[in-house]
Amino acid sequence: MTLRELWELFPIILSRHEDHWKQWAAEEISTLENALGRNAKRISHIGSTAVERICAKPIVDILLEVADGVSFDKIKPLIESVGYRLMSASGSRMSFNKGYTPEGFADRVFHLHLRRAGDNDEILFRDYLNAHPNIAHEYGSLKIELQKRFKHDRDGYTNAKTDFITRHTRQAKLENPPHPAE
Repeated sequence: MTLRELWELFPIILSRHEDHWKQWAAEEISTLENALGRNAKRISHIGSTAVERICAKPIVDILLEVADGVSFDKIKPLIESVGYRLMSASGSRMSFNKGYTPEGFADRVFHLHLRRAGDNDEILFRDYLNAHPNIAHEYGSLKIELQKRFKHDRDGYTNAKTDFITRHTRQAKLENPPHPAE
């Protein structure tokens, strides 16, 4: 499929917060912990489905942090063994997804972000939005506006959110130091 065909099959869809997203994340994190064992330093529910006051794409984002000594080549097949597909890889980051089918989205869809321990600004952003309802509301409103413009352009949608995310992640770092991996 071309990128355009993929974006048509998998448009940007936003919905109100669903309480079951937290449970889906917990179940998926447990599945990953069982598959990865001690290779996982920390696994966290991130993204808008982890922020209760805002709309989100019904896709649960998970951040998997591994220690510096753990090889991504060792981790990749373990992640794939529980149904994930590698979508991109560059340097010290890999992205996987689960729940994309030839017919469209499955009932449960996940994005897994594989990183080195400490590469976790998404946790700071999540916590900042949860601690600042007014900023969370502003972010939700931005997402709704962008969905109208970029329904079939995931890259455009993501890129248009970057300044907001960067600005508020910077503010989060001023208020709280980054989360070191436990």
